[in-house]
Amino acid sequence: MNLIKYRTIVVDGLSIAYREVGHASKPTILLLHGYPSSSHQYRKVLNQLGDEFHLIAPDYPGFGNSDFPSPEEYEYTFDHIAHTMQSFIKLKGLDSFAIMMQDYGAPIGFRIATAIPEKVTAIITQNGNAYEEGIGEAWAGIKAFWKDRNERTEKALLPAFTLDGLKWQYTHGTRNAENINPDTWQLDYLRMSRPNAHQVNLDLWYDYQSNLELYPKWQKYLREHQPPVLVVWGKNDEYFPESGAEAFRKDVKKIDYNIYDTGHFALEENGDEIISKIRDFMNALD
Repeated sequence: MNLIKYRTIVVDGLSIAYREVGHASKPTILLLHGYPSSSHQYRKVLNQLGDEFHLIAPDYPGFGNSDFPSPEEYEYTFDHIAHTMQSFIKLKGLDSFAIMMQDYGAPIGFRIATAIPEKVTAIITQNGNAYEEGIGEAWAGIKAFWKDRNERTEKALLPAFTLDGLKWQYTHGTRNAENINPDTWQLDYLRMSRPNAHQVNLDLWYDYQSNLELYPKWQKYLREHQPPVLVVWGKNDEYFPESGAEAFRKDVKKIDYNIYDTGHFALEENGDEIISKIRDFMNALD
């Protein structure tokens, strides 16, 4: 059995933490986490697939165990985080890899894929959206914030950063909340309680509108490059409902499509089934 290594590497002057397991000679999967989480969300994947694949799960700046520079020191935008992750990829010498993306992992992953399409062997999307159809009802407050960022619209979003708000991210839409490990939202809450954490996450929510502007570019990438796509999607996600998963079928010819009766963090409740799908999908790649 391969032991997961908990490593750090200096990327553009920042210490980036990452989890790595498996031998580099095996097919690589780059695991890109979502909000408000970290590489911790992929612990089941790392534990169960490390013998068969080379898995790398980094924490973005400001997330997980990576450095958390202030907003004055680091511009918290998806463009900038994706640039940092591209530098990470170069430093790690990754020449060929699949990308698994969830939530924030999608805008970061698609920026990487469109920049270096020749290196990306496949896309695994777990509620990682790239279509207007996939923007759900939970975006109403954020859309008001996009329209006019002020103290009132910022304050309206702050409940999301509370312990109850973070718990909701994990338990909403699940079949049984008792299936979800509470360490997930407790860990996120500790990190969300750090100085600058609220501002950084508001900055990223504000910048999220830049992702919608790039959706046509990402869809064109899917049509032109036709990477094999594995969809493993929690259908009860109020941020990214099943319509976002369905939309991939418009542009992708080789798609393995799987929908689960669970919420935003589908790996928490359907980890074994999803991991089995990842194994079969990766082994079927040419």
